[in-house]
Amino acid sequence: MLKIKKISEVMNKHVYTAEGEYFGQVDDVNLMDNKVDGWKIRVSGGFTSTLGGARGVIIPHQFVKAIGDVFVVTGGSLPSKSDGVDMPSSTSSSSNAPSSSGSSSGSSMMTSGFDSF
Repeated sequence: MLKIKKISEVMNKHVYTAEGEYFGQVDDVNLMDNKVDGWKIRVSGGFTSTLGGARGVIIPHQFVKAIGDVFVVTGGSLPSKSDGVDMPSSTSSSSNAPSSSGSSSGSSMMTSGFDSF
């Protein structure tokens, strides 16, 4: 049975990855056409260092696996702890361009870092 929650009931819930790692807390919601588009998550724990100084991320709603007593997001939507954040350099050359084969992981493309709330 599908149980609908009020957005106010989801605020400040603890967020975990599907693998069980603590990720942070729900801070806000992005709405588009009266539908949930994404969630602003204030990051804490081991993921803070992987975001290059950003205090949180925006997780698209399609990467939310469950909302109950806690908020569960898919691990593939998050930057991995070993990846870090790639900052583009101002002197990039064409040899650093991604290949057209599409073999990159793209996990950092699914979330957006933000510095202020």
